[in-house]
Amino acid sequence: MRPPFRLLYSLLIVLGACRPSGGAEQSAPVAEPARPLAFLATQQLVVAPLNRLREADALGWTQQIPRSREFMRAFDEALQAELGARGLSSRWVYPPALVQAGRNSPSYAVDPYALAAGPLRSPSAAVGVRVADPLAGQLRTMVALQESARAVLIPAELWFDRTPDGQGVAVVRLALVDGRTTEIRWIGDVRGTPQASFSRELVTSLVAHTADLFAAP
Repeated sequence: MRPPFRLLYSLLIVLGACRPSGGAEQSAPVAEPARPLAFLATQQLVVAPLNRLREADALGWTQQIPRSREFMRAFDEALQAELGARGLSSRWVYPPALVQAGRNSPSYAVDPYALAAGPLRSPSAAVGVRVADPLAGQLRTMVALQESARAVLIPAELWFDRTPDGQGVAVVRLALVDGRTTEIRWIGDVRGTPQASFSRELVTSLVAHTADLFAAP
């Protein structure tokens, strides 16, 4: 087991006996299976931490996560490990480095775990739309603290959806925002592999499908 997955596994193992229940919840459109963000592989990119875990779902799985903050941090670690395994670590800036940059410039820093990413969860969020303050100001400051970064990848929300056949699937809303112009360059919902019960595979498959947007395994 990869080290970054240990915390994620410890949070999920206690939920292994859970089964999907409840009514269906309408899901957002599925992201295209191609690699629309492959061009970022050669650029410096800021990867923000997961901004929010949806509080409720039709399956009742979110309510059974004992420590949501730790679950979110485990997702960040798992995503960083998967992207790194695909060669996307040398030029990309991940949450730990963002935190360190803030410590080095405390009077000018932005807390990456407190981004005002609510507008990215709105149905009106689309390519070409510019985000407003306070998120706009936060992103400008964030990229200014990096040497040559311009774009910021924001996992705006993670939730669990119920499929038509009664299984469950993890979904994450991702947005790529230009940190200088604050324009949304790409936005979409990435879905993992459906599962019959709450397990570690729900999130590990979601992380893998997210990395597929940038590079092949």
